Order: sequence, then C-alpha cells, then structure tokens
Amino acid sequence: MGQDKDDLKKKKRKKRSRSNEKSVELVVANEAKQLQQQEQEKVIANEDNQKPKQQQQANQNPNKKKKKNQESFPFGNYKNYYGYRISNDMDEDPRLKVLKKEWFQGKVCLDIGCNSGVMTIHIANKFGCRSILGVDIDSSRVGDAQWHLRNFVRKQNHAKPGEKKSSSVGGGAAGSQEQSISLSNGEIKTGNRETKDLFQIVSFQKENFVHTRNLDENRYDTILCLSVTKWIHLNWGDDGLITLFSKIWRLLNPGGIFVMEPQPWKSYEKNRRVSETTAMHHRTIVLRPEHFQEILLDKIGFRTVEDLTSSLSGVSKGFDRQILAFQK
Repeated sequence: MGQDKDDLKKKKRKKRSRSNEKSVELVVANEAKQLQQQEQEKVIANEDNQKPKQQQQANQNPNKKKKKNQESFPFGNYKNYYGYRISNDMDEDPRLKVLKKEWFQGKVCLDIGCNSGVMTIHIANKFGCRSILGVDIDSSRVGDAQWHLRNFVRKQNHAKPGEKKSSSVGGGAAGSQEQSISLSNGEIKTGNRETKDLFQIVSFQKENFVHTRNLDENRYDTILCLSVTKWIHLNWGDDGLITLFSKIWRLLNPGGIFVMEPQPWKSYEKNRRVSETTAMHHRTIVLRPEHFQEILLDKIGFRTVEDLTSSLSGVSKGFDRQILAFQK
C-alpha cells in the first residue's frame, strides 16, 4: 500500500513537471514571436532610415517638389539669360559683331523673344535704329527689359557732357570707340540724323508672337529671332514653326532682313521634358533645325541667305550656334 502511494505521488509530480514544461514552451514561443516582431520592426525602421535623403525630404515636404516645378521655364524665359551668354570679361554680346549696321541704322526693327531686352537695347545703341520693338511671351521678362532700358538711360545721364560712353546692361557693355553712334543724356545721335530720345526708339511689350494679331498691321525692315525657334517649336510643334516663319515673311518690307539663330536638335533633346506639351511635340516634330534654311528659301519665299557663323567668335560655352540672315 505504501509503495502504491509513492507511485501515485511520482506520477502526479511527472504530470506537474510536464504541464510546467508546456507552459514554459508556450512562454518561450510567445517570447520568440515577440522578438521576431521586434526584429522585423527594426529591419523596417532601418530600411526607412536608409532611404535617400531626397526621397525622405520629398515625403516630409511635398510642397518643395511643387515649388521646384513652378521655377521651370517652358518658353525659355529664363530670369538671368544674358548672365549665361555674356561673361564678365566680354565688352558686348559677341553676336553684335556679326550684325551689319545697314540692317538697323534708320530702320524699323522687331526682336522676337527679347527676354530681358539686353540685346534689343544694345542694337539700338550701337546701330541707331529708327525704332525697335522687343516682344516676349513672359510679362516678367518684359518688366525686366523696361527696367534695363531705364537703367541704361540713367547711367548715360551720369556721363560727362559730350563724352562718348558705353553702358553696361545686364552684365555686358554696349558701344565701341569705332562706332559713329553716341548716346548722351538718353539720346542717340547718328551723323546728321535728328537727335532722338532712346525711350522713343526702344519699346517692349508682352506678346505670344505665334498667336497675336496685334502686330498684323505693322511692317519692319529687320526682324530678329535669336535662340527662340526651339521654344516655339517645342510648344507649338511644326505648325507653330511654319506660322512663325510665315508671319515674319508677311511683316517684313520688300528687301527686309530676317536674322535667325536656331538651336540645334541636341538642344531640343535637353529641354524636351520641361512640360507635358514640349514632351508631346518633341515626339511628333518632323521639321528638324537642319531643314529650316530649305523651308525659308523654298517654301516661305526668302530670296537669299547669308551664313554669319564663321565670323562669330568669343561665344560662351553651349552658345556656339549658327546665325543666318535671310533677305525677302
């Protein structure tokens, strides 16, 4: 009997130990699961920490990306365009050296896509236009151009009486010692011609040249389109380009001059993604820049063309572009 009681006690002890072992196993399993979850959370946290800083900043500040997009210039209407083209060691825009005086002196002129007006003012100062109108699609750039004109005249007004002085506009300088044009007290003097106030010669206005009808009644002796064709082409396609060329032809007087500085196709490739519109037109463009000369002579009707590129020197990197002068 005593032995049986001892056996029962031993069996009860074994059961308790087994149940205790199972309890321990469950606790260990739960702890293991918890540790596993903790490890996974650590991995996820580490992966988040290893994301590129730019991506984290974009997630934290979604407005920054929008702000960057707002600073894009889909029409080439850059804020400091001439700051790129005219370096501090230049006396003037190198393109002025290849332009001919007879195209501008005493002539009525138009500058399409004038941006901040620096080139427009330089041409008026150097060659003595009868009048020159600069048009640009961006009202902010037109405002910049008007400011540059006022600044130009203000600097001339501070020159000594009778002094022939060149004035800096947007980082470049206009005028040279050899030219017969001087500007004193805001007036251009050219030989025996009547003195004329610079504000009466140079003007700027906001226009989308492809679509505007405001210039239809005007006629010009010389029209400039410098580094603008790409932006019209990318924003309005082949139809917009033909409209540009046709309208220039219409606005020119017989014998008038059209000066064009087309951007090469590689420049289109670089800027094709500035907007959805430019990306779409880039895919559908057929008329490449190398075809422009043929189009202007054979389709539009210009009589002759002169390539001025070989005389061009000292241009900034990336701006070594062809310059062509067509005569109606």
